[in-house]
Amino acid sequence: MTLSIRGVHLLLYSRTPEADRAFFRDVLELPSIDIGHGWMIFGLPPAEAALHPTDAGAVGRDAGSGILGTSLYLMCDDVQAFMRSLEARGVQCGPVTTERWGIATTIPLPSGGALGLYQPTHPTALGL
Repeated sequence: MTLSIRGVHLLLYSRTPEADRAFFRDVLELPSIDIGHGWMIFGLPPAEAALHPTDAGAVGRDAGSGILGTSLYLMCDDVQAFMRSLEARGVQCGPVTTERWGIATTIPLPSGGALGLYQPTHPTALGL
């Protein structure tokens, strides 16, 4: 039998999930389904995964289960243009930094959390 992964289900934990769900729906305009009782599942663009080293103490919410901690970065072709589009919707992104791997910023969420956003300057695995 050949392994066949059909997708990834990403969990984001929020202190105000309703507000963050509205942000994903109304500001980021991600397509979604409502599976009942306000639980929304959002469609995402193609994704890739990378494994980075971490300190022994740095773990995610499901640390007891051994599930790896994660950071979510949305990828775009032009960080400045994406930021202008968000600014027109009332969203002020964090400072822009140039890293060896890309041009990056953060997108604040209503809950007080943030998403990473970057324009990669490295080869990507998107479309493989």
